[in-house]
Amino acid sequence: MFVSGQQLKFIVLIVICISLAQNLEAQRTVSGRGVLRRNYTGKKPVLIQHRTPDAANYYDHENGAKIIKSSHFELDYTLGRKITFFCMAQGNPRPTITWFKDGAELYQHRFFQVHEAHIDNDIIKSKMEIDPTTQMDAGYYECQADNIYAIDRRGFRTDYVMVNF
Repeated sequence: MFVSGQQLKFIVLIVICISLAQNLEAQRTVSGRGVLRRNYTGKKPVLIQHRTPDAANYYDHENGAKIIKSSHFELDYTLGRKITFFCMAQGNPRPTITWFKDGAELYQHRFFQVHEAHIDNDIIKSKMEIDPTTQMDAGYYECQADNIYAIDRRGFRTDYVMVNF
């Protein structure tokens, strides 16, 4: 079978379009509310293989702060309702937990509260609440657990949804 140059270009174009469509579909999903969003796979970050011994001792220290439980990575909230994130960290000495939004440290105010509980000599649980929420509360939140041996962070993306009645 002989294929002309024009037919070959057409076949290549179709293959490229199908490949792009499959790639786009793999990267995005549509939620039940019709909101287009990225499909996060939940893969763990790649470990850096070529660290210095001092860096390895710092990040892998047996008494270093480690986040052992935390909220889900992504959260949609309804305007005017409460959103809550939590982090539980372990370390010796017991770590402290600090909250950030879009890279800036958060401080307690009337609509933003942090509640902490010391679960054990080496475990702390921190819950961050925003009530009521506004459009300005959408963004990227992080909790950071740290003690004298190590720092650990977890991030949470949040966005608001409009409810139409």
